[in-house]
Amino acid sequence: MSDRPAIDVRDLDFSYSTEPPSRQPPVLRRLSLVVPRGVRCLLVGANGAGKTTLLSLLAGKHMIDDDAVLVLGCPAFSDTSLVDRVAFLGGRFPFDVDIGVDEILARRTSADPARLGQLIAVLGVQPRWRMSRVSDGQRRRVQILLSLLQPSELLLLDEVTTDLDVIARADLLAFLRRETEERGATILYATHILDGLDAWATHLAFLDQGAIRLMSRLDAIVEYLDLQRRGASSPLLRLVEEWLRRA
Repeated sequence: MSDRPAIDVRDLDFSYSTEPPSRQPPVLRRLSLVVPRGVRCLLVGANGAGKTTLLSLLAGKHMIDDDAVLVLGCPAFSDTSLVDRVAFLGGRFPFDVDIGVDEILARRTSADPARLGQLIAVLGVQPRWRMSRVSDGQRRRVQILLSLLQPSELLLLDEVTTDLDVIARADLLAFLRRETEERGATILYATHILDGLDAWATHLAFLDQGAIRLMSRLDAIVEYLDLQRRGASSPLLRLVEEWLRRA
C-alpha cells in the first residue's frame, strides 16, 4: 500500500461562481485536509459549511488545478483512472423507470457474485423490486448496492443513511467497517446522524464556514475524551453539538 495519504488538499479556495471574489465569496476557503489511508473519517459541520462541495471535488466532479486536490496520490479532476478507484455515494437517485433490480444487476456482468450476495443481504434489497414502485428508502438501498458492487479504494459518503431504517444502517456500517479493516479502503463520511458512530469512526474532521478547523484521530481529541470520562451519553454527538453551537 502506498504511504501517500488517501486525500491531500492544501490551501484550497473554491467557488461555483465566476464573479470576482469580492462579490461572491468562495464556498471553501484555504481548506487543507489530509486523510490517511485505511481510516474511517467522519466529516461534520453545519448545513452550508461546504461538506457536499468538498466531497464532489474529491470525486472529480468539478474542474480544479491538478496540485490542489490529490486523491490516492493522483489529481482528483484530471486523472481518469480514479473512476475505478473512488466511489461517491450521495445525492438524489431519481431512477424511477419501470425496470426491475434483477434486470439492472444482470447488466453488471463483472460483479463478484459473492460480494453481490453479501450486499443484497446487508441492504435487504429484493431483486424483484421495480424501480418505479419502490419507496425512497428502498431506492436508496439500490443506489448504495450499485455503488458498492465494485470494491473501491476510497469511499466518499454524503448522508447515505438518511433514508435507511435502523437495521439497514447498522448492517451497512458494519459492512463498511470490514471494507477498511479487511481491504484497506478509506472512508470519508459526511453525516449529521452520529448515533452509534463513537465505536465506528477512527477520525473526525470539522468543517466550519468552508475551512477545516480540526482533523484528528477521534481518540486524541481532548474534549471527546473528557466527555467520555464524565460518562456522557453519545459523547460524539455531544462534542459536535458543542462545536456547532460555538461556531
